[in-house]
Amino acid sequence: MTSQKIIYGDQVIPYTIKPDPKRHSRIAIHVEPDGSVVVDAPPEFDLSSIHTAVQKRARWVSGHVGEALTRFAHVRSREYVSGEQIMYLGRRYVLKVILTDQKPQSVRLKGNRLEVETKSGDTDDIKGCVRAWYRVKARDYFAKKIAEASDRLPWITEVPPFRLVDMSRQWGSCSPEGQVILNPHLIKAPRDCIEYVVLHELAHLKHHDHGSEFWQLIDTHQPTWKKAKAELDALVEVLTVE
Repeated sequence: MTSQKIIYGDQVIPYTIKPDPKRHSRIAIHVEPDGSVVVDAPPEFDLSSIHTAVQKRARWVSGHVGEALTRFAHVRSREYVSGEQIMYLGRRYVLKVILTDQKPQSVRLKGNRLEVETKSGDTDDIKGCVRAWYRVKARDYFAKKIAEASDRLPWITEVPPFRLVDMSRQWGSCSPEGQVILNPHLIKAPRDCIEYVVLHELAHLKHHDHGSEFWQLIDTHQPTWKKAKAELDALVEVLTVE
């Protein structure tokens, strides 16, 4: 990937070019939830052509970058203390930190609380426990949802492999080899949002781009996907803050 920048008024907006062998005629500009800009471009396009195309969209890019940064401005990092809210499958739970002199028990949901036992009370220790718990839950839940979706989607003949990858810009992706990659933060989202992301990535096993046929496929198998995507976009800061 290559880093470049455009100028809009007194703004200098960096963007990253990601060569996409599946694209042949046009670039695609994405403003990610964190305000970063990614440009998918055909590998044969030269930097000058890409830059000219992005510069023509400078007003649009600037507006969307501004919106993303405004949303993130009020988000505070977690302190990992009792009373903080923890998201899981779209529901809010209260973090309960329990100091113990014994061997700490595994992190567990108990009623409306997520209980974390710790000997040290150290923030990094508690954060590590919560992150590990999220990853285990994500691994099991996503595997189940991918298997269920694979059973009902006619273009899938066998359940594809998947893995978890922490990503700041994406909820998921699908590799050229057919491996589904999902962001463990997604386990915090409502169930229908997770189903949308899973369907989105599995649809790439049939259509590798985001053309009209791809979206028609999404429409067919999850008619409410636009509502789920809008909800996911609105929650992105809450779900990804740590």
